Amino acid sequence: MNSKSKVSQIFSSLIASLLFMVVILLLAGDWFWIEGWIFIIYWLAMTLSIGIYLSKYDPALLAERSKMPGSDNQKGWDKYYQSFAYLSLIVWIIIMPLDAKRYAWSPYFPVWLKVVGGVALLPALYFLFQSVATNTFASTMVRIQTERKQHVISTGVYSFVRHPMYLGNLFMLVGAPLMLGSIYGLIIGLIAIFLMAVRIIGEERMLVDELEGYEDYKKKVSYRLIPFVW
Repeated sequence: MNSKSKVSQIFSSLIASLLFMVVILLLAGDWFWIEGWIFIIYWLAMTLSIGIYLSKYDPALLAERSKMPGSDNQKGWDKYYQSFAYLSLIVWIIIMPLDAKRYAWSPYFPVWLKVVGGVALLPALYFLFQSVATNTFASTMVRIQTERKQHVISTGVYSFVRHPMYLGNLFMLVGAPLMLGSIYGLIIGLIAIFLMAVRIIGEERMLVDELEGYEDYKKKVSYRLIPFVW
C-alpha cells in the first residue's frame, strides 16, 4: 500500500468516524447524552488506533482487512456469516440509541451496571488492538493466506486465548449495551456472541486441517475464547 493509499484510508476512517458520531447522537435525539459520547469516544479510539497503527506498521494487514466478503479463498460458509455480521453490527448500532435514549424501550439501568459496561470496553479495546498488532494474519475472513505465507502466531494475547480478537468483541458486545442501557442491544450482542462461537468452531477446523502447527498450538493454549471456560 503506497503513501497515497494510506492517507486515503486514514481520511476515509476519519469521515466514517464523524458520521458514526452524528448518527449515534441524531438517533438518540440528545447531543449531550453522556453514555453516547463515551461510546463514541471508545469507537473512535478503537477504529482510529487500529487504522493508524496498521497504515504505519502493517499495511499488508490493512489491505487484507479492507477486502470485501467473498474475496480470495474465503470459505464459502463464511461469506454468508460475514455479510450477516456486518448487517447485524449496523442494526446493533442503530437500535441502541433508539432504545436507550430516544424511546426508552428498556427499563432504567442502575448506575453500577452502566459502570460495569463502561469498564468492559477497556479490555475490549485492549484485545482488539493487540490482536492486530500481534498477528499480521488477523484477517476479517476465514481463509488461509497462502500468498502471505501464513503461519501460527502464539505470542502476546495469542498466548492467553486462541481467539483474542473475538474475546475483544465479546467484551464490546456486552459492555456497550450495558453502559448505554439497552436491553435490545444486549440481546443482539448475545446472539452475535453465539454465532461468533459457531464461527470459531468452523475456523478452527480449517486451521487444524490447513495450517501447519495449529494442532500443536491448540495443545499449548487450551482455551478458544474464555480462559477456564471454553
